[in-house]
This record gives sequence, structure tokens and C-alpha cells, in this order.
Amino acid sequence: MSEEEKKLVENVSYGPMGIIALESSRSIGAKVNDWIASWRDNRDSKYANTPDYDRYQRDSYLIDAKCPRFGSGEAKCIINETIRGLDVYILVDVCNYSLTYKVCGQINHMSPDDHFADLKRVISAISGKAARITVIMPFLYESRQHKRSARESLDCALALQELVNLGVDSIITFDAHDPRVQNAIPTRSFEDVKPTYQFTKALLRNVPDLVMDSSHLMIVSPDEGAMGRAVYFATMIGADMGMFYKRRDYSRIVDGRNPIVAHEFLGNDVQGKDVIVIDDMISSGESMLDVARELKQRNAGRIFVCSTFGLFTNGLEKFDKAYKEGLIDRVVTTNLIYQTPELLERDWYISADMSKYIALLIDSLNHDASISKLLNPTDRIHRVLERHRNGEKI
Repeated sequence: MSEEEKKLVENVSYGPMGIIALESSRSIGAKVNDWIASWRDNRDSKYANTPDYDRYQRDSYLIDAKCPRFGSGEAKCIINETIRGLDVYILVDVCNYSLTYKVCGQINHMSPDDHFADLKRVISAISGKAARITVIMPFLYESRQHKRSARESLDCALALQELVNLGVDSIITFDAHDPRVQNAIPTRSFEDVKPTYQFTKALLRNVPDLVMDSSHLMIVSPDEGAMGRAVYFATMIGADMGMFYKRRDYSRIVDGRNPIVAHEFLGNDVQGKDVIVIDDMISSGESMLDVARELKQRNAGRIFVCSTFGLFTNGLEKFDKAYKEGLIDRVVTTNLIYQTPELLERDWYISADMSKYIALLIDSLNHDASISKLLNPTDRIHRVLERHRNGEKI
């Protein structure tokens, strides 16, 4: 039993646990459930030989919940087993566009709005019977609309307030576009989790000759918005940091945003160094590839792109071309959102699995244990770097 688990079992469970993985998160939900069931199956706890043991130790913590639709496209949630008194964790991927439903005979792909509506349906179906509700929403719904720059809606703040009003006690998200949006719900728990450790481990496993120090590597932020992520990553691995800032044409709007005119670089010389470009999401990918092109013009070595969410809204062809041209070496994103089979087959792609991390968070919270060390992966990053330097298998 690990030290973390020993500390866990010292805490009494908040209550029997239930995990509701919406259809959008079925895959990662199953992995999370398997991790927790395996740990508890091999764990001595305070519940052993007590009447509550059967509720604490189960083969599966997944709750059977579905959101069927009528022919008009309207939907409802049905929970097919008791959730009374459970400590409920709801997983939802608002970016899973692979799911479809029919509207008057026409096929519709589910949008983030549809997934958020299903989440609210699940909470409504719980009807206050759960002891506690935690929503795990890796890609925070409407997080790109987090501030007002004209007369426009504040969708993310409204969504958070709506969840709280429905009875949600805690919200866990990953790499929020702007975590200050939590100010909309100041009396509720809001955790913004960073996948820096998983990026480090995925890169070292797949690129064993990567040397993470200031002499061989630089961390680059593609814009001013990703500065905090880049500074943290660079500090963790002891590398230098650089930044691009985008000069935009504010006189016109293309695809809902002001087009980028040029990328200007601030930082030390990148000549001959490997570069990790880090951001919260790859949308169309054009900005990332522009940054890679600018770095290559400055004689950078290999370029690795790390992004929490790989949306690839304009397809994979541009990345295929960039890889063939030697513009990028690898792209790392997490499995927190839907990944197409085509993406998983690409030679340039690395998937960073987050299921074990989510399982640790859920298991810890269910024991009412502190998750501060899980949210701060400094020690784990240093340990994996030390193992890599010693030639050990990651």
C-alpha cells in the first residue's frame, strides 16, 4: 500500500460512493472506476468486517444513468438504481461531438450545449437524494467566454451559478481557460487541475532522449494567456522560458475572432534547443503551427506541442503536413475529451492518460482527505525527472 493510500484509509469515508459517467465520458469513466475498485479491493480499511464494508468495497461504483430523447429532440434523464445517501461524482465531456441524436428524423451531433443540458438533467433526476454532488467537467463549459469585452453574454459564469443553484457542492475542471471565473461561485469549491506531471511523464516515456534542463530545452508560451502554464512548467523542470505575443488586426473579425497578423517572440536564443510549446487547448491548430514555424526560423531543434485539450476543429491534415515537413516532432494532449480513432493512430500523437489522476482525486475526496498534494505535482515531477536522469524506465 502506497503512502497516499495509508493516509487515505486513516480518514473515514464521507459516505458510499457513486460515479455517474455520462455517455460523453463512458470510456474514461470506466477506467476511473477500474482504478478505484482495484485499489479498494487490495486495501485494508476501517470498514473491514463491518456492515458498511459492502457499501465501501464494490466491484463497480458506476451508476446506471441514461438520457434518452424523444423524436422531437427533447430529452430526459433516468437513473435506474438508488442514489440515496451516496457521495456522487458526475463526469461529463462537453466536447464529445461523436455522439448523435435524431430531431424529426434528422441526425444531429451533440454540441457542448446538449452535453451541459444532459448534465443538468442528471442533477435534476438526483432530486436532492444524494449526500453530496461533485461535477468533474474536464473542459469547462463555455470557458472561452469568460469575460466581457463588449455588450455580450458571460456564459461560463452563468453556467457555474446554474450548477450551484441545482445543488452541486463542488466542481473540478482541468486547465481552465481563465480560472478567475470561479469568482462567480465564491462560496463553492472549484478546483482547477493542471496536467503538468502527465505531460512530463508522457514525453519522457515516448521521447527517451529528451534532456530536460536549461542547456537543452526551452518552454515556450504561444501567447500571453498561456504564460502562467509555461512559467510553472519551466520552473518545475529547471528550463528557460520564452513567449510569443500575437499582433492582431482589430479592425475585422474572422470566424468569431480578430485575425493574427504576426507572432513576436520574447525570450533567449532557441538555436539548437528542443522546445516544448504549451497551451490549454489546440483548437484549429493554426496558431500552434505558426509558432512552430517561427521557432524553426530561429533554428530551434525538435518541437513538442503539449496541450490539455486537443480539439483539432479543422481536422488533422495540417498537422500531418507539419510532421512530414519536420516542423513538429510530437503532439501531446490528454484523454480528458473525445479523441478520434484517426488521431490515436497518428505517428506524431501522444495521449496522456488522466484516468488514474481523476481516480485519485475522487478516492481522496470520498475519504474527505486533502487533495492539495495531488493538485501540486512538484514532488512527483522531480521524482520522475530523477528516475529519467538515472536511466530508469518511466
